[in-house]
This record gives sequence, structure tokens and C-alpha cells, in this order.
Amino acid sequence: MSDRTIIDWPAWTASPAGKYVLDWEQEQLDRVVSNIFGYHALQLGMPHLDALRENRMPCRGLVLDAASAASAPYTVPHAAPPALTPGGAAAAAARHAPEGRSTVWCDLLDLPFEAQSVDLIVMPHTLEFTSDPHRLLREAERVLMPEGQLLIVGFNSLSLWGARQSVGKLTGKPFLPARQDLIAFTRLKDWIKLLGFELERGRFGCYRPPLATDQWLGRYAFMEAAGDRWWPIFGAVYMVTAIKRVRGMRLVGSLKVKKPVLAPSLKAAATTPSPTRNKDT
Repeated sequence: MSDRTIIDWPAWTASPAGKYVLDWEQEQLDRVVSNIFGYHALQLGMPHLDALRENRMPCRGLVLDAASAASAPYTVPHAAPPALTPGGAAAAAARHAPEGRSTVWCDLLDLPFEAQSVDLIVMPHTLEFTSDPHRLLREAERVLMPEGQLLIVGFNSLSLWGARQSVGKLTGKPFLPARQDLIAFTRLKDWIKLLGFELERGRFGCYRPPLATDQWLGRYAFMEAAGDRWWPIFGAVYMVTAIKRVRGMRLVGSLKVKKPVLAPSLKAAATTPSPTRNKDT
């Protein structure tokens, strides 16, 4: 994307359209992550959305891009008081995970975690703000444990919201806060399959037109049920759940060598003398 105007998350999440989208996303994430178990869970980016609040893993963390430390601070519910962080500005410390969780500042394209050490990774619109979405997905695949789960939330390019964003890019007035082009749902599916993930489920939502006021959004509330039934893939937002599969991996006990046994219906190969017929003497 060129140097056109970019809408930041703080301004957009305070708008009627932003609240409408975030309410739907929070509801979906709360429902899904509550049934995912393990030990380590990470949310990459977007602290305005508490993607892990209903998850019960003992170690949950918020990972933020260190490059954004110089940007204007924004507040998060239950945020800790601002303070200087090593290698960052004071503005960076205004963004923290909720109390009781850890905050990690790093390069999202080079995550400081060991391979196969995380059970759950949630990316709420993270791919739309990184310079290399495919590399970020590879990093997520690297740190996830076998059978670990990846949740991705993004704007659907094949929707009215995606169409308005495309027009807004041409006029210099984007409607959505994305620094990169929106990633098509079909393209994302191809990426995660190439990385060895198995798509478990996909969910679309937010079928109202891209309108800027509560009054107009309220008038089109009827489109939620209609869209979910008649044109589900054209929702403004999608959520994808994928599982990391490792080919050839099997959980086995002690290895026992078994001798081959003939099936009951088979007989050993042997010549059987044919019965002799009585001959007339």
C-alpha cells in the first residue's frame, strides 16, 4: 500500500462500524477459545481485542510489534501504568496485556519462542498489518506444537466492506484500518494448507453494509440472519480455525515385533495327493 491515509485502530474501534465488528469478533473468539486446552497461548497484535479472555490455559501472553513502539499510544482495558521498557519508548508501555498476563515486544516476523512450544496462537487482523503475511504464518507454524491450533480473524475482501475498501484506496479515503491489501479467504486457505495446517472450521459474520453511523447500521440489522443463511461467504469478517498436522507422527508405546500370521482362510502351499479311483481289474 502506498503512503495514503491509514486509519489507526484507536480511531476506528471507537467508531460505530468498529464497535459493530469488534463485538462480533469478541463473541466468536470467546466461544471458540474456551474449548481449546493446553499450557501456552499467544495473541499476536491488536490489544483492543482480548482474544484470550475466555481461554483457561495457565500461560497466556500478548505479543506486540516492537516497531510500533514509536507510534501514538492507545489504552487497553485493565492496562498497567505507562513505564519505560527496554529498547522502547514510553509510549510503548501504554499497551499491555490484561492483568495477570505477560506482554512481549518483538519483531512479529521473528518470534522469540522455541519451536513447537505453543498450543494456541490467535491472530486478530495481524496479517493485514504485517509487511510479510506469509512469513508470519511460517513463524506461527514453527512455534506451534503438533496438533496446536491457529485462529485467524480478518476482513473479507469478497464483501461489501472489501469493495468499499478497494474504492477507498483509489480515492485515498480507506474505510478499514489495514496497512496491506485485504487477504482473500480462498488465498488464506491455500497458504495454511501449504504450511501443513488442516482447516477445521471457518465462520463469516457482519453482513450489514459498510455504514458509518449507528442509525444506518441499525436499519440493516435484518441482514444478519438473511446473510448468514443466503450469502454466508460474503460477510465482512471471517474467522478461521486451523490445526497443525505433522505427517508421519504417531503416538506409540513399546515397539513389538510380530511374526506374520496366515489368515484363517488361507492354507499353506502344499501338494495334496489326489484321491485314486478304483480301477476294474
